[in-house]
Formats: sequence, C-alpha cells, structure tokens
Amino acid sequence: MNKTDYSEEEKTFLSDPQIAEHRKLLEEIGVFKYIDFLNREIRNYRDLFGAALDIFNRNTINEIMDVTVWRITDHFLPAFVVFVWRPMANKDDIDIKGYKNYKLIDLDLKINSITPFESYFLENPKPTSYGQLSKELEEAASFENLDPELIIPILGPSGLYGLVLVGQKVLEDEYYSAELIYLQELMSFVSQAIQNYLHYDRTLRDVKTGLFNNGFFMTRLNEAIARTRRNNTFSSIIILDIDKFKIFNDTYGHLAGDRVLEYLALAIKAGTRSEDTPSRFGGEEFTILLPDSDEKGAWIVAERLRKSVSVMEVPWDIPLPQVTISLGIYTFRKEDTDISSAEMIQRADEALYLSKQRGRNRSTIWGSGLLEKIRLLGLDEI
Repeated sequence: MNKTDYSEEEKTFLSDPQIAEHRKLLEEIGVFKYIDFLNREIRNYRDLFGAALDIFNRNTINEIMDVTVWRITDHFLPAFVVFVWRPMANKDDIDIKGYKNYKLIDLDLKINSITPFESYFLENPKPTSYGQLSKELEEAASFENLDPELIIPILGPSGLYGLVLVGQKVLEDEYYSAELIYLQELMSFVSQAIQNYLHYDRTLRDVKTGLFNNGFFMTRLNEAIARTRRNNTFSSIIILDIDKFKIFNDTYGHLAGDRVLEYLALAIKAGTRSEDTPSRFGGEEFTILLPDSDEKGAWIVAERLRKSVSVMEVPWDIPLPQVTISLGIYTFRKEDTDISSAEMIQRADEALYLSKQRGRNRSTIWGSGLLEKIRLLGLDEI
C-alpha cells in the first residue's frame, strides 16, 4: 500500500520518530502488512454495510436481486451472476434471471427444481465451489453449459429460497477465503430482506392462489376511485367465477378443485398487466382491477381470459372436464365516483349474474342498453 492510501491517523503514527527509527524491524515482523490487511477489512465492512442499507431499502424481490447483482459485480467483476429463485414456498416453480456487466441477459437454462440442493445447503450454509458438488447435485442442476465458479445459497426459516450462481473473475483467478466470507455475509442480508418482503407480501396474498387478497384489492380500488375523481380518468372492475364449480367439487373432490383454482390463477396472472390488481374474492370468485381501462379495454381482457381458460389443461390423476368462467365488467369514471366501492363491485357482480343467466362462459358489461352498447362498440366482433 502506498503512503497516500493511509488515513490521517496512520500518517501521524508513521511519522512518529520512534516508528521511523524502527521501521525496518516493523516491516520485517509484518506490522505494515497487518495495517494494510486491517484497511482492507475496514473497506469490506464499509462496503458490506452500504450494501445492507441498499438491499433493505428495496421493495420487491426483483429490486433486491438487482442491487445484489450490482454489489457482487462491483466488488468482484465476475463473468456473470445468475439468480435461481423459487417464488412460492413449497412449490417447484422456478424463476431465473441472468446478468452480465450489470445488464440482464437471456439464458438457455432450464431448472425444474432446486429442492435437491436444500438438504445440502442446510448442512453447508455457505458459498461453495461448483466443482465441490456431488455428481448427483451437478446432474440435478444441469449448470454445465453455464460453468459457474461459485454457487451460493439464499436460506431462511422456510428453507432454501434460491441460489446465486457466480462466474469466474474476469481479472483474477480465484475467490479468496475473505471474499467467500464477504459473499456469505452479503447473502445473510439478502436472505433477511427477502424474508421481510415475503412476510409483508403474505399479508397481501391469498395463500392458495398467490393472487392478492380481497383486502388489498379494496385498498387499490379505493385508490383508483380517488385518482379517477382527481384526474378525470377511468378504470374497470372484472368479477369472474368458475361455472358450476360446486358440481365439479362434488364430482371430482376438493383437491381437484384446488388444482383448478391454482391453474386459473396462473391464467389470470398471464392475462393481466403488472399495473393491474388480480385478487381472489373468495371461493371460486376472483376480481381484477384494471386502471386506465375503459369498457372496450376491459372487454378485451375479459374475453382473452375467458377464451384462454376454455382451453386450459389442468393435470390430474384422472382426466378432468374442461372448465369455463363467466365474467362481469363495470367501468367507472369521474361522474361515477359518488357511489361507494362496494356498490361498484355490486354492479360488476350484477353483470356476472347476467352472464350466468345468458348461458355461462361469457362476458357482460354492466349498464343500461347493454346489448346495444356492445354492438355500437363493436365488441361482439372481438
């Protein structure tokens, strides 16, 4: 380390005449090397503290991932960083995000489950060289094409949340023990941030489907009503439920019914935007808030969803019959905001009831002159 790298306190220490007199001896016994080591440790802990603050200030899993990648990349300059993430506890669904030079990259990487790694990392909760994994784990991972240098667990009370795969350093050969400790401590902050997010998110979500719960939907609906009143905009509500679901449950059992609910929730997620609020209203009934969507926009969403569900395949022990849904739509504007959110939902529910009366497996917009309105808007041709 150059003299210019020392702090003012260290410079004062080194300028002491007694230190200068014995400088050669101090160099021989490693005092100055030890000072350099302590300086590196201080810098690492300052960086780790800054990373912790940055991570805990993030509000979503994606934001936590992004800032973690930024910190790892800035500290080590690896060839790549990949997150392998299990978004829902006790399910094997996997999300994968890869980064190179701070940017997202496309990966030809398919992982069916991270469950095989759980028992290993519960016993070895630290960054591990990929080459040290057993052949069984390497085969389960199928990371050969990626060739990571390190595999780092993200652990919490619910077990293994995910894995971070880190490539080789671009400018150096290997990761030293102090760097592995840094990564392990960084992941402890990441794990805690994820736990905090999951605990908060679970208060907003329906456990069975992963959609928002009705309480959160009502909060968002009231916010949309207030925004519509201020800005003279419009938004729509969709209410839907599964046709003849009680008969389905009585015939095939509630476990099969639960599977249908899970797959319907996936279809709803796939058919809505990030700014929409899909929720489980209760039982087999679901609600969707569509900000800045008028009747025509809401009709398109409803019909697209209805058609996708009508061909949806739900795997089960025995073949299940095709399920269908009926939907009701209500659009509100500034002049409608004098009515309550409960009444708005009631109107969408009335439209849903009309869909049922008209034969099920269809969408209906609430309002007087309903059929004429559909014809004038050209919605019957969509």
